[in-house]
Amino acid sequence: MTKEELFRTLKDKFRQLLEEHNLESETISVSCRSLSAEEAIGDTIRKDFPIITGNDVMIQAEYCGGKGQAFTDAPALFEGSLMDISESDIESDPHCRGIFIASLNAVMSALDLCSCTAHCRREGPELCAGDMRAYLDSKWPDARRIGLIGYQPALLQMLSESGRHVRVLDLNPANIGEIRHGVSVEDGASARDSVVEWADLILCTGSTLCNGTITDYLDLHVPVLFFGITAAGASRLMGWQRVCFADNYPG
Repeated sequence: MTKEELFRTLKDKFRQLLEEHNLESETISVSCRSLSAEEAIGDTIRKDFPIITGNDVMIQAEYCGGKGQAFTDAPALFEGSLMDISESDIESDPHCRGIFIASLNAVMSALDLCSCTAHCRREGPELCAGDMRAYLDSKWPDARRIGLIGYQPALLQMLSESGRHVRVLDLNPANIGEIRHGVSVEDGASARDSVVEWADLILCTGSTLCNGTITDYLDLHVPVLFFGITAAGASRLMGWQRVCFADNYPG
């Protein structure tokens, strides 16, 4: 599936959802300012989470009490109807894409069709790493080679200390080639095929949805689990496997 095909399919499914619930003319307000580290993730033990050190920012949409967030490197401000969002140019405009994804997450949260659409904060990422280890031990005990797509320090440390073998890919030049928790961070573009062939399981950040690289991890011979908030709604609509524990932790 190409990036264009994926985003056209997502728009179609979102429009169907709006029509089913008679929401076409409903308005939504999307706040796309860059959140501070405290607002986005709180005072964490680690200071090397991508939201703190990287170029992506968190945007948030709110609809009828539902909050939807997304990480994007192309924030923008929007207020208008849900149908306007469903008809926006998410195939080629990254600003529209971020708004669409955050709004999709907010709507599906409001409709109780999707959970964990807002990022965990403070001690949440550390608790998430522990819960993820328990989840993998329970659901994927035979997956001994894990490909981690996207540098997430708490998950990387957990995986490196779990007795599994782990390779991590990232697109941030500041991370590539660095040794983190005993693991060399590899180039997400050039090493992608090698990691996919090597891994028993791919653990992929949902943030790949915003930059379009998620299509590199669809329809593979190896199982893929998407983690985090960004791909929450899309995973439900597209039938992707996703794991996130954000709702379990206090804000």
